[in-house]
Amino acid sequence: MQVIITAVGPDNRGLADPIVHHVATAGANIAEIQMYDRDTERLFAMLLRMDWPAERISIDQLRYSMNTIGKDKGLSIRTWSADENTRLPRVAICTTHRPEPATAVLQAMRDGILRGTPAVVLGNRPACQSVAQKFGVDWHMIGDDKGNPDNEKMVSFFDSYQVDYVVLARYMRIIPASTCWKYAGGRIINLHHGLLPPYPGPQPYQDAFKHRMLTYGATVHFIVPELDAGEQIIHQDAFAVPPGTSLEKIMQIGQSEHEPACLVAGLRRVFDREVELHFHKIVALPKK
Repeated sequence: MQVIITAVGPDNRGLADPIVHHVATAGANIAEIQMYDRDTERLFAMLLRMDWPAERISIDQLRYSMNTIGKDKGLSIRTWSADENTRLPRVAICTTHRPEPATAVLQAMRDGILRGTPAVVLGNRPACQSVAQKFGVDWHMIGDDKGNPDNEKMVSFFDSYQVDYVVLARYMRIIPASTCWKYAGGRIINLHHGLLPPYPGPQPYQDAFKHRMLTYGATVHFIVPELDAGEQIIHQDAFAVPPGTSLEKIMQIGQSEHEPACLVAGLRRVFDREVELHFHKIVALPKK
């Protein structure tokens, strides 16, 4: 069974040793280890991906051991496996203003196009509350009156709803590095409303329009601590417009039609286990 362990907490010495020692002694085959240790932020973070001997030691036993280490070392440790449950993956959808991407994802899950279960919709703005209510999904506001999100509150909802994947459906806030590490290994998926890598940032339509581009698009990618890094692309699609098309028309096409379809197509690849994120890069999985 493939298992991912993430550990995040205040920087200190000897934080990784008990985790690595425990899984290695138990007979796990470690496939990937990444560690982040930056003195200026005083943050320690680790990702460990391994093949765990679940036939001998259950993942629940492993999780208990990791939680014990976490309490002893002051670390927030999460033990997760996409193979642990026979149920469909539980999905959190994060939103800001645009309702179309969240609507498309919820519709696709309801219709069986996406093999996932909507667990919760979170918003740093209230614009998508009615979307969640329409589909009978729990809604929670995590932003203040200026849209500034409470990131700790967000994490607590992910954990309390036992979320497998986090979908940023035009969520227009940067996810802190500590949150990225807590759900590292391909559990946070973002819809970027432009083609990566040439058009990162918050205004890709405007940036492409300034360069007189006739091709626009959207990108679905795994989130890593580096913003729109470019090597984690799950799915990308483009649409062409005739010369002279207004920016307003281009954005209308992209936002209402193109972005939602692109997001659903990208999520299907993840939920159907066609691709995963290893060492911050996309790998294709063999067909079962």
